[in-house]
Order: sequence, then structure tokens, then C-alpha cells
Amino acid sequence: MIDLLFVYGTLIQPGNPIAGYLNLNCTYLLRGKIKGILYDIGEYPGLIISDNAQNYVYGHIYKLHHTKQNLFVIDDYEGVGPDQEQPNLYIRKIRSVETADGIVDTWIYLYNLPVDGLPLITSGNYAEFTAQKKSPGN
Repeated sequence: MIDLLFVYGTLIQPGNPIAGYLNLNCTYLLRGKIKGILYDIGEYPGLIISDNAQNYVYGHIYKLHHTKQNLFVIDDYEGVGPDQEQPNLYIRKIRSVETADGIVDTWIYLYNLPVDGLPLITSGNYAEFTAQKKSPGN
């Protein structure tokens, strides 16, 4: 079973409880990127994978220590599963992510609802985007 997870949004933000869970129950490995389109959903981002995308979405790769348990906790947070609101907000898939050390297969949460009219995060970097939103004058 794949034991790597690529995160690109709220799961890398300081103060997020599930980001804290990742730091306690997983090991940060390195940064990665994947071709796709990142949308601003409001309180969080949504990633749509597109091989035709001209841009990358940037994030972090973690090694899961207890893969099934870790994914169960994160699935619940991301609204994934049959007991969650349908259709699920996200779907969890295995995708190849580019790193400085080569390409690795990771679990990733992809946005699963329509994106029509949602603003793009053109940098593909959610942490950078939220820092700019919080800076004075924005």
C-alpha cells in the first residue's frame, strides 16, 4: 500500500489541527509539485489535476506511519467516504508527484465539486496565497 501523502492546502498551515496530527503521526519528507489547477474555495483550496495544465501546484510529501489509520483520520477531515455528505467534497487518489529526488506515487485529495466561477490560485502555492491575503492592504 502507498504510504506517502501529498498535501497542498490547509494541511500545511500552522495551527491547523490535522496539520498538527500529520506532524505527530507522520514524517515530513520533502517538497513536491504536480501539474494541476488550484482554486480558492474560500476557507481552503481545491486541486483539479490536469495533464494539460501549464502550472504546478506545490506542496509537501509525508510518509504515513500507520497508513490505514492516518488515512482514516484525514479522510474524515477532508469529507471523504460513504458516511460523509454526498457527493464528497474531495476524493482520495494515487497520483505521481514530482520532487527534487524524482517522481513518487502518493495519495492526494482532489476537489470533487464544480469549480465554475471559483477564483484561481495562479501561483499554485496555497501557503503563499494565504499569506498575501492576510497582509495589510489586501
